[in-house]
Amino acid sequence: MDKIVIEHLNLKYSDGTESLKNVSMNIKANAITVLFGPSGGGKSSFLRVLNRLNDLADVTELSGKVLIDGQDILSEEMDVNALRRKVGMVFSRPTALPLSIYDNVAYGLVMAGMKNKKKLDEAVEMALRQSVLWDEVKDRLKDPGAALSGGQQQRVSMARVLALQPEIILLDEPTSALDPLATAKIEELLQELKATFTIVIAPHNTQQAARISEMAAFFLQGELVEYAPADVMFTVPKDSRTQDYITGRFG
Repeated sequence: MDKIVIEHLNLKYSDGTESLKNVSMNIKANAITVLFGPSGGGKSSFLRVLNRLNDLADVTELSGKVLIDGQDILSEEMDVNALRRKVGMVFSRPTALPLSIYDNVAYGLVMAGMKNKKKLDEAVEMALRQSVLWDEVKDRLKDPGAALSGGQQQRVSMARVLALQPEIILLDEPTSALDPLATAKIEELLQELKATFTIVIAPHNTQQAARISEMAAFFLQGELVEYAPADVMFTVPKDSRTQDYITGRFG
């Protein structure tokens, strides 16, 4: 079943860079969809459209439709705060706030107005279990989040998103600052989370894209060149540009 339907999406920034050109694609529910391609190809801009983070940028043109569960999120009637609770985002650098581990995870809930301590405790524990971090931190929830390793901080960042119980998780190069062991833990975690969430990720290299994806989209200079099941994309791509990029001839 399709969770997200994008129709003829165009995006241009005020500095003249055209970040997305006529992008159309359907993103499946409860699957990992990867966006890959050279830097500057439009992957991050595409992710930011999905939860309206581009509202904060200097955009001169945004056209087309982005439907999530049939609702066009680009419409003026869209409640952007509600959208960002439904569509959470994890960035490339682990973001431990200058707070305890517990308060790092509870932050979004507290900002949304939750004050019931029992509900907060339950939500924090559930999010830490979902991010496979509970057993590592359950006895030190009052310790500073910054005291954790980089990989643990990235999982805290994910727990902060998961605490809000989103339906979609966007990840922009979430392991680019992590060592191989921490990267493997995040990749394992994503495979578990897809049973509950729809995941769209821009990995930091093609090898990771091939390892974790079910569907893959190749972006080049703002254009969606090719979109296909991962086993097809990374073995017999249809477009020569995709083949050249995967085999390392450019990028």
